[in-house]
Amino acid sequence: MAFVKIYINSVWETKSRFPFLTPEILHQVKEHLKQNAKKKNIFIDTIGGHNDHIHCLFCPGVELSVSKALQLMKGESSFWINQNKITTSKFEWGDEYYAVSVDSGNLDRVRQYIKNQAEHHKKISYAEEVEAFLKEYNFNLKGSSPEKSE
Repeated sequence: MAFVKIYINSVWETKSRFPFLTPEILHQVKEHLKQNAKKKNIFIDTIGGHNDHIHCLFCPGVELSVSKALQLMKGESSFWINQNKITTSKFEWGDEYYAVSVDSGNLDRVRQYIKNQAEHHKKISYAEEVEAFLKEYNFNLKGSSPEKSE
């Protein structure tokens, strides 16, 4: 039997960054994502967000790649939101996502960051957050892989 525990800090946004995720809708979506992920053997450790994006700290398990786990979570939740008319107009997640591994020594810091999104976004916009994320993790502009450090 294989045992794998790799924590991934991921962020994905609504299509065109439309602010669909009111506090009530965000709560419903987070609860649904947790339930659905569990059925797919994806362990969600912490989930939060703001009006136009989700932060999710998760472990994809043994059989799923990061991209497949995110595809399953994003695709199914979008379907569920529309099927249950959670929003007044058609809901879609954007195509992009951001994901990095998290060292076990940084888990508490990442958890607190995710839990404090409402306060965080009083000080910094989502666009500024993405820019800082890409810079902190040294992603190139194409987003496909980190640039080499000199």
